[in-house]
Order: sequence, then structure tokens, then C-alpha cells
Amino acid sequence: MTAEVTPSRLAALWRARRPSGPPIAHTFRTTYADRWVRFHSLPESKRYPESADEYAIVLDRYNTILDELFAGTEVFVVTMDWSNTPTGPAGWPSPRQELHPDGMHWWTESEQDDPDPEFHTHTRLYADRRPWRAGCVDGLLRAVADEAVVEVFITDTELRRIHHPYDGGADVVLTMPAERDELRDRHADWLSTHPAGL
Repeated sequence: MTAEVTPSRLAALWRARRPSGPPIAHTFRTTYADRWVRFHSLPESKRYPESADEYAIVLDRYNTILDELFAGTEVFVVTMDWSNTPTGPAGWPSPRQELHPDGMHWWTESEQDDPDPEFHTHTRLYADRRPWRAGCVDGLLRAVADEAVVEVFITDTELRRIHHPYDGGADVVLTMPAERDELRDRHADWLSTHPAGL
């Protein structure tokens, strides 16, 4: 984060711009359903790349959409880990910290409904701000494609557009349905044949 963008300011910006819910990436598809589209990473909706050529396709598809959303701007790159305690070690091994070393903790979303503290979870989000350029998060995107890291998202500094890559594709949230439709139509070959677009 830069001096002018602190974790508390970013949290306040999220609450102001996105009052419908916390910044938990897997919820964006339902929270913003009217502005959401999903693109698959590989032909025929194959989930995981298995060759250098397939990794190249995955990274090209991710970067093509990211360039269309963010070229010439700065972005926040957000990663996640979780623990059974608010400040404890991550609950599973992940290369998140190595792949996102400049990410500063800016949000903790706690789930404590279960009466047994052992089943409480604390999702912690980390963000950094950087100029967008194609390839600048390829290491992270490759780890996402392998499901080595999850719940990653990239957004502009006004939190208007969100790109959430996952193993198998990317969920994209646009500013309005018309913008979503335009992006969807440009990349119709990358869409699912599932009637709900999944």
C-alpha cells in the first residue's frame, strides 16, 4: 500500500463503494449477479492446465481480460489466507506470502457462529497497489490455476470493476449490465455452455 492508501482507508472505501457485502471473492457471483460474467480458462471448459501450452492459454485469457479492464490504471491486488484465530498462522500451506510479499493486511472477516471456538474461521485479506501491466501477476495467476492459492481478486482503485481468477476461469464484475454484456460478447468463445453461465 502507498502512504495515501492505508488498510483502514481501503476498508472504508470498500464499505462505501460495496455495501452489499464483505470482500470475499467467492460471493461476488451472487452479490453482483446482474453485472457478473464467468470466463473459462481453457477450451472445452477444462479445469486444470497440464502442459506448457495450456498454461500459456490460461495466462493469455486472464491477462486479456485484465488488460481490457485495467490497462493504463493502477489496481489493488488482493490475496487471502484464513486461520482459526484472528492472528494465528494460516490454516493451510500456501505460497500466498511468497507470491504477494507486498500485500498488507487490510480486512478480517470472522465466522464465529459455531459455539465451539475450534470451528471459528477468520478470513484475512491482504492488498497492495500497483500499476497494471500484463504479466505483473502471472506467478499469482499460475498458482491460482493450480489451486495453490484461492480467493484472489484484482480491482481498480475505485473498486468499480473486479476480476476474480479461480482454478478453471475468472468471475468478472462490471459497473453495469450493459458493460458486462459487451465484455461477454467479445469473448463468447470463453463462456460456459451451462445455462447459468457457470
